Amino acid sequence: MAYLLEAQGAMLATISIPQPVYFPSAVSDPYARIFLLSHMRAYTSLAGHILGSHPQINGYYEMHLGYEDSSALDRQLEAFRQGDVLKENSRYLFDKLLHNDYELKPEQLGVADIRILVSLAEPEHTIRSIVHLFRQKPDPDLYASPVEAAKYYIERLRALAEFCRTSGWPYCYFDAELLQRAPEMLLPRLTQWLALDTPLSARYEVFSQTGQARRGDTSGRVRSGRIDRAKTDYSHIAIPEAVLEGAREAYRECRARIVAGATDSVTL
Repeated sequence: MAYLLEAQGAMLATISIPQPVYFPSAVSDPYARIFLLSHMRAYTSLAGHILGSHPQINGYYEMHLGYEDSSALDRQLEAFRQGDVLKENSRYLFDKLLHNDYELKPEQLGVADIRILVSLAEPEHTIRSIVHLFRQKPDPDLYASPVEAAKYYIERLRALAEFCRTSGWPYCYFDAELLQRAPEMLLPRLTQWLALDTPLSARYEVFSQTGQARRGDTSGRVRSGRIDRAKTDYSHIAIPEAVLEGAREAYRECRARIVAGATDSVTL
Protein backbone atom coordinates (compact mmCIF):
# COMPACT_ATOMS: atom_id res chain seq x y z
CA MET A 1 0.00 0.00 0.00
CA ALA A 2 1.49 3.32 -1.06
CA TYR A 3 1.54 6.08 1.49
CA LEU A 4 1.85 9.80 0.94
CA LEU A 5 4.24 11.25 3.46
CA GLU A 6 3.20 14.61 4.76
CA ALA A 7 3.55 16.71 7.88
CA GLN A 8 1.71 19.66 9.27
CA GLY A 9 3.64 22.63 7.94
CA ALA A 10 7.00 22.52 6.22
CA MET A 11 9.11 19.60 7.38
CA LEU A 12 12.04 21.73 8.42
CA ALA A 13 10.09 24.72 9.66
CA THR A 14 10.88 25.92 13.12
CA ILE A 15 8.59 24.38 15.71
CA SER A 16 7.19 26.58 18.43
CA ILE A 17 8.49 24.71 21.47
CA PRO A 18 6.23 25.11 24.49
CA GLN A 19 7.79 27.01 27.36
CA PRO A 20 8.41 24.97 30.53
CA VAL A 21 5.83 25.29 33.27
CA TYR A 22 7.47 25.51 36.67
CA PHE A 23 6.13 23.83 39.79
CA PRO A 24 7.58 23.56 43.27
CA SER A 25 9.61 20.37 43.06
CA ALA A 26 10.37 17.70 45.61
CA VAL A 27 12.61 15.94 43.12
CA SER A 28 16.31 16.07 43.90
CA ASP A 29 17.63 15.27 40.42
CA PRO A 30 18.12 18.01 37.80
CA TYR A 31 16.85 16.07 34.78
CA ALA A 32 14.00 17.01 32.49
CA ARG A 33 11.87 14.12 31.23
CA ILE A 34 10.90 12.63 27.89
CA PHE A 35 7.93 10.26 27.86
CA LEU A 36 6.93 8.22 24.81
CA LEU A 37 3.30 7.14 25.05
CA SER A 38 2.51 4.31 22.67
CA HIS A 39 1.64 0.61 22.56
CA MET A 40 3.44 -2.69 22.07
CA ARG A 41 5.05 -3.45 18.68
CA ALA A 42 5.07 0.18 17.53
CA TYR A 43 8.84 0.46 16.93
CA THR A 44 9.25 1.83 20.44
CA SER A 45 12.48 -0.09 21.10
CA LEU A 46 13.93 1.52 17.99
CA ALA A 47 12.68 4.93 19.11
CA GLY A 48 14.13 4.44 22.59
CA HIS A 49 17.54 3.46 21.25
CA ILE A 50 17.68 6.39 18.83
CA LEU A 51 16.72 8.81 21.58
CA GLY A 52 18.91 7.15 24.22
CA SER A 53 21.95 7.33 21.96
CA HIS A 54 21.85 11.11 21.94
CA PRO A 55 24.43 12.64 24.32
CA GLN A 56 21.75 14.72 26.08
CA ILE A 57 19.36 11.80 26.75
CA ASN A 58 19.60 8.98 29.30
CA GLY A 59 17.34 5.94 29.01
CA TYR A 60 16.27 3.71 26.15
CA TYR A 61 14.00 0.95 27.49
CA GLU A 62 10.62 0.49 29.18
CA MET A 63 10.93 0.83 32.95
CA HIS A 64 7.40 -0.39 33.78
CA LEU A 65 6.70 2.57 36.05
CA GLY A 66 3.68 4.79 36.50
CA TYR A 67 4.22 8.52 36.93
CA GLU A 68 1.48 9.88 39.17
CA ASP A 69 3.58 11.90 41.66
CA SER A 70 7.12 13.19 42.03
CA SER A 71 8.33 10.11 43.92
CA ALA A 72 8.06 8.19 40.64
CA LEU A 73 10.86 10.31 39.22
CA ASP A 74 13.15 9.25 42.05
CA ARG A 75 12.29 5.62 41.32
CA GLN A 76 12.99 6.16 37.64
CA LEU A 77 16.39 7.67 38.32
CA GLU A 78 17.31 4.88 40.73
CA ALA A 79 16.15 2.19 38.29
CA PHE A 80 18.27 3.66 35.52
CA ARG A 81 21.36 3.92 37.73
CA GLN A 82 21.15 0.23 38.62
CA GLY A 83 22.14 -0.79 35.11
CA ASP A 84 23.54 2.28 33.38
CA VAL A 85 25.61 5.40 33.96
CA LEU A 86 24.24 8.91 33.52
CA LYS A 87 25.97 10.80 30.72
CA GLU A 88 28.06 13.79 31.63
CA ASN A 89 26.28 17.09 30.86
CA SER A 90 23.12 15.23 29.82
CA ARG A 91 19.71 16.87 30.14
CA TYR A 92 16.94 14.26 29.91
CA LEU A 93 15.72 10.98 31.34
CA PHE A 94 13.58 8.92 28.96
CA ASP A 95 10.91 6.30 29.52
CA LYS A 96 8.15 4.80 27.43
CA LEU A 97 4.69 3.82 28.64
CA LEU A 98 2.95 1.10 26.62
CA HIS A 99 0.27 -0.22 28.98
CA ASN A 100 -2.76 1.23 30.71
CA ASP A 101 -1.44 -0.10 34.03
CA TYR A 102 1.13 2.73 34.02
CA GLU A 103 -0.35 6.21 34.08
CA LEU A 104 1.30 9.54 33.40
CA LYS A 105 0.10 12.63 35.26
CA PRO A 106 2.56 15.33 34.22
CA GLU A 107 0.93 18.04 36.29
CA GLN A 108 1.69 16.03 39.47
CA LEU A 109 5.40 15.43 38.83
CA GLY A 110 6.82 18.76 39.96
CA VAL A 111 9.41 18.89 37.19
CA ALA A 112 10.00 22.02 35.12
CA ASP A 113 10.38 20.49 31.66
CA ILE A 114 8.47 17.48 30.35
CA ARG A 115 8.42 16.57 26.66
CA ILE A 116 5.71 14.13 25.60
CA LEU A 117 5.76 12.06 22.42
CA VAL A 118 2.70 10.09 21.34
CA SER A 119 2.89 7.46 18.61
CA LEU A 120 0.51 4.91 17.07
CA ALA A 121 1.02 2.14 14.51
CA GLU A 122 -1.66 0.81 12.15
CA PRO A 123 -3.62 -2.16 13.50
CA GLU A 124 -3.24 -5.11 11.17
CA HIS A 125 0.54 -5.47 11.27
CA THR A 126 0.65 -4.44 14.93
CA ILE A 127 -1.84 -7.04 16.14
CA ARG A 128 -0.16 -9.81 14.15
CA SER A 129 3.21 -8.75 15.53
CA ILE A 130 1.90 -8.90 19.11
CA VAL A 131 0.50 -12.39 18.50
CA HIS A 132 3.76 -13.54 16.89
CA LEU A 133 5.78 -12.26 19.83
CA PHE A 134 3.68 -13.90 22.52
CA ARG A 135 3.34 -17.20 20.68
CA GLN A 136 7.11 -17.58 20.97
CA LYS A 137 6.99 -17.55 24.76
CA PRO A 138 7.39 -20.93 26.51
CA ASP A 139 4.17 -20.57 28.51
CA PRO A 140 0.77 -19.76 27.01
CA ASP A 141 0.05 -16.04 27.09
CA LEU A 142 -3.14 -14.04 26.74
CA TYR A 143 -1.79 -11.94 23.88
CA ALA A 144 -1.03 -15.00 21.76
CA SER A 145 -4.72 -14.79 20.86
CA PRO A 146 -5.54 -12.34 18.02
CA VAL A 147 -8.78 -11.44 19.79
CA GLU A 148 -7.01 -10.58 23.05
CA ALA A 149 -4.16 -8.78 21.25
CA ALA A 150 -6.73 -6.65 19.42
CA LYS A 151 -8.55 -5.93 22.68
CA TYR A 152 -5.30 -4.68 24.24
CA TYR A 153 -4.60 -2.55 21.15
CA ILE A 154 -8.05 -0.94 21.11
CA GLU A 155 -8.08 -0.24 24.85
CA ARG A 156 -4.61 1.27 24.68
CA LEU A 157 -5.50 3.57 21.79
CA ARG A 158 -8.60 4.77 23.59
CA ALA A 159 -6.60 5.49 26.76
CA LEU A 160 -4.00 7.45 24.79
CA ALA A 161 -6.70 9.49 23.05
CA GLU A 162 -8.29 10.24 26.40
CA PHE A 163 -4.96 11.31 27.89
CA CYS A 164 -4.36 13.67 24.99
CA ARG A 165 -7.86 15.12 25.35
CA THR A 166 -7.75 15.72 29.08
CA SER A 167 -4.16 16.29 30.20
CA GLY A 168 -3.74 19.78 28.76
CA TRP A 169 -0.03 19.07 28.31
CA PRO A 170 1.54 19.83 24.90
CA TYR A 171 2.67 16.80 22.93
CA CYS A 172 4.15 15.84 19.59
CA TYR A 173 2.46 13.03 17.65
CA PHE A 174 4.10 10.86 14.99
CA ASP A 175 3.05 7.77 13.07
CA ALA A 176 5.25 4.95 14.35
CA GLU A 177 5.97 3.61 10.87
CA LEU A 178 7.95 6.76 10.07
CA LEU A 179 10.80 5.45 12.23
CA GLN A 180 11.36 2.67 9.72
CA ARG A 181 10.05 4.17 6.47
CA ALA A 182 11.22 7.78 6.64
CA PRO A 183 13.50 8.53 9.60
CA GLU A 184 15.10 11.31 7.55
CA MET A 185 11.76 13.17 7.77
CA LEU A 186 10.92 12.32 11.36
CA LEU A 187 14.19 12.70 13.25
CA PRO A 188 14.76 16.41 12.45
CA ARG A 189 11.29 17.19 13.79
CA LEU A 190 11.90 15.25 16.99
CA THR A 191 15.27 17.00 17.37
CA GLN A 192 13.46 20.34 17.26
CA TRP A 193 10.61 19.27 19.55
CA LEU A 194 13.07 18.09 22.18
CA ALA A 195 15.27 21.19 21.73
CA LEU A 196 18.41 19.08 21.33
CA ASP A 197 21.75 20.70 20.62
CA THR A 198 22.71 18.17 17.92
CA PRO A 199 20.59 16.08 15.51
CA LEU A 200 19.20 12.67 16.32
CA SER A 201 20.84 9.96 14.22
CA ALA A 202 19.47 6.84 12.53
CA ARG A 203 22.55 5.06 13.90
CA TYR A 204 22.29 4.13 17.54
CA GLU A 205 24.19 2.48 20.37
CA VAL A 206 23.67 -0.99 21.81
CA PHE A 207 23.34 -0.71 25.58
CA SER A 208 23.74 -2.96 28.61
CA GLN A 209 20.07 -3.99 28.61
CA THR A 210 19.43 -4.00 24.86
CA GLY A 211 17.47 -7.08 23.85
CA GLN A 212 16.78 -8.28 27.38
CA ALA A 213 13.36 -9.57 28.39
CA ARG A 214 10.99 -6.86 29.69
CA ARG A 215 13.29 -4.20 28.27
CA GLY A 216 11.77 -4.06 24.77
CA ASP A 217 12.48 -5.87 21.53
CA THR A 218 14.40 -9.11 22.14
CA SER A 219 15.08 -9.87 18.46
CA GLY A 220 18.44 -9.56 16.76
CA ARG A 221 17.25 -6.56 14.76
CA VAL A 222 17.51 -4.14 17.67
CA ARG A 223 21.13 -5.17 18.26
CA SER A 224 22.23 -4.10 14.78
CA GLY A 225 22.73 -0.44 15.72
CA ARG A 226 20.90 0.80 12.62
CA ILE A 227 17.39 1.06 11.24
CA ASP A 228 16.37 -2.10 9.39
CA ARG A 229 13.88 -1.03 6.71
CA ALA A 230 12.78 -4.57 5.86
CA LYS A 231 9.17 -5.20 6.96
CA THR A 232 8.52 -8.47 8.74
CA ASP A 233 5.76 -10.59 7.22
CA TYR A 234 3.16 -11.87 9.68
CA SER A 235 0.49 -12.55 7.07
CA HIS A 236 0.19 -16.18 8.19
CA ILE A 237 -1.47 -15.00 11.43
CA ALA A 238 -5.22 -14.79 10.92
CA ILE A 239 -7.31 -12.09 12.62
CA PRO A 240 -11.11 -12.47 12.54
CA GLU A 241 -12.46 -9.86 10.15
CA ALA A 242 -14.88 -8.36 12.66
CA VAL A 243 -12.08 -8.02 15.20
CA LEU A 244 -9.77 -6.40 12.67
CA GLU A 245 -12.46 -3.97 11.54
CA GLY A 246 -13.05 -2.93 15.15
CA ALA A 247 -9.33 -2.24 15.52
CA ARG A 248 -9.25 -0.28 12.28
CA GLU A 249 -12.15 1.89 13.42
CA ALA A 250 -10.48 2.55 16.79
CA TYR A 251 -7.23 3.49 15.02
CA ARG A 252 -8.98 5.90 12.65
CA GLU A 253 -10.96 7.59 15.39
CA CYS A 254 -8.25 7.77 18.06
CA ARG A 255 -5.50 8.81 15.67
CA ALA A 256 -7.66 11.63 14.27
CA ARG A 257 -8.42 12.92 17.76
CA ILE A 258 -4.78 12.71 18.86
CA VAL A 259 -3.46 14.45 15.73
CA ALA A 260 -6.09 17.20 16.05
CA GLY A 261 -4.93 18.00 19.60
CA ALA A 262 -1.20 17.78 18.98
CA THR A 263 1.07 20.81 19.23
CA ASP A 264 3.06 19.28 16.38
CA SER A 265 2.62 16.12 14.32
CA VAL A 266 4.36 14.15 11.59
CA THR A 267 2.15 11.70 9.73
CA LEU A 268 2.15 9.24 6.88
